[in-house]
Amino acid sequence: MVDFSIEEDERAKAGRKLTIAGVDEVGRGPWAGPVIAAAVVPLEGFDVDGIRDSKKLTAARREELSGRIRQQSHVSLGTATVEEIDTLNILQATFLAMRRAVENLPVHIDLALVDGNKSPELDCRTRTVVKGDSVSASIAAASIVAKVDRDRLMANLAQEFAGYGWETNKGYGTRQHIEGLARLGVTPHHRRSFAPIHKILSEDSSLTL
Repeated sequence: MVDFSIEEDERAKAGRKLTIAGVDEVGRGPWAGPVIAAAVVPLEGFDVDGIRDSKKLTAARREELSGRIRQQSHVSLGTATVEEIDTLNILQATFLAMRRAVENLPVHIDLALVDGNKSPELDCRTRTVVKGDSVSASIAAASIVAKVDRDRLMANLAQEFAGYGWETNKGYGTRQHIEGLARLGVTPHHRRSFAPIHKILSEDSSLTL
């Protein structure tokens, strides 16, 4: 169940009020586009029904919830570019996006609840939560905000680079994306360090836009 029980447990253990941010990212697996992380600090009295893992929500429902989350929270986004992904590797780029999201928050936080089993180094205490977007409302809220933002970005890029299906596949390696690569080549938004893209470039360097 997605609720604030983890947050409440942390405050009970501390014996005081804590400012807690949920932190999650979107975009580790796609072949194209950046990684985007969100940090969300729900405000006192936060009341948004229906928060859950963003992948289990429809696009319309995510859009609705993201707007309501933003109205009742401190929200910050952090991005790691394709160039940073290729230079650092996807894990370190993910940590970079998370750090940027937390550092951009307008408030100091005491604790960051980070989705997964690994955490970036932050200037606050961190707690990793495996499948956190399914058990922590703060993390689930961050997953929703991050996904809405990245989906919008990929839809915008799809208008400039048509034929890869980014408006629907968001950069993942679907059949339409693969066919687009074969027909149109590799764009500046593709992750060259990812094996499928690296293989295409190794076989035919002319397939670069």
